[in-house]
Amino acid sequence: MTVAFVGLGANLDDPRRQLRSAMDELAHLAHTRVTARSSQYRSAPLGHAEQPDFINAVARLDTALEPQALWEGLRQIESAHGRVRSFRNAPRTLDLDLLLYGDLRVASPALTIPHPRMHERAFVLRPLLEIDPAARIPGLGEAREFLGRCAGQSVERLPE
Repeated sequence: MTVAFVGLGANLDDPRRQLRSAMDELAHLAHTRVTARSSQYRSAPLGHAEQPDFINAVARLDTALEPQALWEGLRQIESAHGRVRSFRNAPRTLDLDLLLYGDLRVASPALTIPHPRMHERAFVLRPLLEIDPAARIPGLGEAREFLGRCAGQSVERLPE
């Protein structure tokens, strides 16, 4: 089994419900179990600012799936939630990002691990560090070292 982390985000069609449902669906991926779920966080959109705030979370998985198979499973869950990729940073019903997969580093046209911008995003780092305060980003270092660099990004932990 490999420990993997998945970032979840949504800002359309009741985003809190979308994330709760997606967390449950992650637990049904073959050879995979969810071992930790962060709280949900509200964050302002990055890039395309004219859209609703996002709700974000992170899940820790134990999985026997290879990275490509896990990534394909994430895409299937997104599709089942009506995900449409109209333009970069567009509003979405659900976004699932494979953030980390053990200590693996992958750079292919389809998949990059660790997620290439995770260390620049407070909405990823805050929930990641909530469930794994010692998280490391392969090739970069300890995740907590990057959170201070994201100080200008608004991220609010939501009550359960």
